[in-house]
Amino acid sequence: MELPEAFKEKMKNLMGESYQSLLDSYDQPESKGIRTNTLKLSPAKLANKLPFKTQGVNWCKEGFYIDHEVRPGKNPHYYAGLYYVQEPTAMAAVEVLNPKPGDWVLDLCAAPGGKSTQIGAKLQGAGVLVANELVNSRAGILSTNMERMGITNAIVTNEFPERLVDSFYESFDKILVDAPCSGEGMFRKDPGALADWSLERVDRCMGKQEKILESAHRLLKPGGVLVYSTCTFSPEENEQMIEAFIAKYPYTLETIELPGITEHGRVAWTRNQDQTIAKTLRIMPMSVKGEGHFIAKLIKSEGFAEALEIKQGYAKSRLKKATRIELQDYNDFAKNNLAAEFYQKIEDRLFLLGEHLYAIPAGVELMRIANLKLLRTGLHLGIFKKNRFEPSYALAMALKLSEAKNICDLTDEDLAYQYLKGEALNLQAKKGWVLVGYDGYSLGFGKASEGLVKNHYPKGLRIRKK
Repeated sequence: MELPEAFKEKMKNLMGESYQSLLDSYDQPESKGIRTNTLKLSPAKLANKLPFKTQGVNWCKEGFYIDHEVRPGKNPHYYAGLYYVQEPTAMAAVEVLNPKPGDWVLDLCAAPGGKSTQIGAKLQGAGVLVANELVNSRAGILSTNMERMGITNAIVTNEFPERLVDSFYESFDKILVDAPCSGEGMFRKDPGALADWSLERVDRCMGKQEKILESAHRLLKPGGVLVYSTCTFSPEENEQMIEAFIAKYPYTLETIELPGITEHGRVAWTRNQDQTIAKTLRIMPMSVKGEGHFIAKLIKSEGFAEALEIKQGYAKSRLKKATRIELQDYNDFAKNNLAAEFYQKIEDRLFLLGEHLYAIPAGVELMRIANLKLLRTGLHLGIFKKNRFEPSYALAMALKLSEAKNICDLTDEDLAYQYLKGEALNLQAKKGWVLVGYDGYSLGFGKASEGLVKNHYPKGLRIRKK
């Protein structure tokens, strides 16, 4: 691998005798991994279902290493949302954040969704996850990944971080800032990060990180947990960024200990030899099977009140509470197709956004999100069309097969691929909407009539070949 000369010179000066081991790590293949979606099954059950070998990840009990030649995105279980394809060391930041059911959690820089879906699984449907992504195209990918994993209590926003403050000032128990960075830790995995690197890029990223952390501070409750992570080696974006942040804001660093990761932040790489920086974590590719990361865990001091004027003038939202008359077609669909225990638990949280119906997360007030650019507001149930309700892909992925009255659970892999390619299925099923599954897990909806199940798998997600 041809590394930039400025990068090599910088790292040689920083690392001294251990510099050569860093260089040698670039000759090793990248590590590949998957993470179990515990909203659907246990890690042990997933391992038994997979047609390829796995090895556990020390710091994440839901994670597995997989062999380099494995193509995990070509397995029907992937499309059923049983696992997320994720680089193993990228799983560490959410383990440090440690979300619990009932927490309000913000993933401030969330796309493509690896860490957000990991948070969503840990919340187990209780609490609220706000997953924000500034870049519009990446926010769409984030939203799709959240749907595939069956996460029902998430709001996906497409906003500048500072725009969230008026809606969610000091609202979150835990915040993850997986900051945009110069990407030095991803050179082996991502040729684009290598091509884009420069010393000037490091400086630009520092400016973004400072602004994002300022917003995160205003969004976190006193006593809350802020986890800051990057995938770069740069001290300016890591140790020095956190050193400057805790000098300005009322936070204390908490020591991070994760199984299998032994290196910590380098005090010598700070500007003022701040000894508390040793509580942070460095993941270096020459000592861990994975790519490079930095993680800091900060606790916001109790009783700190910032003099900040919050705007109260909310715009009229297009999201509105659905009336009984407006819900008639949905209610007919739900009673005919869904188990009562599923639709009854969300019936008091049904809102309309145009023709689209959502079950918003419990505890979220409409006025909080009125001014925000929303891609998803909880569980998207479907869309109202002329004289009928059409269920969504998101609803299918949130359902267990036992929560639907009419199902086709495919056991033949070729039939599963036929469905995922968008083809109709020659199967006998009760006329009407059918929840199509594979090996006991949902894939999407179809509509049955006269021995044929018409395919309703989203066109944009259909695969071209096995």
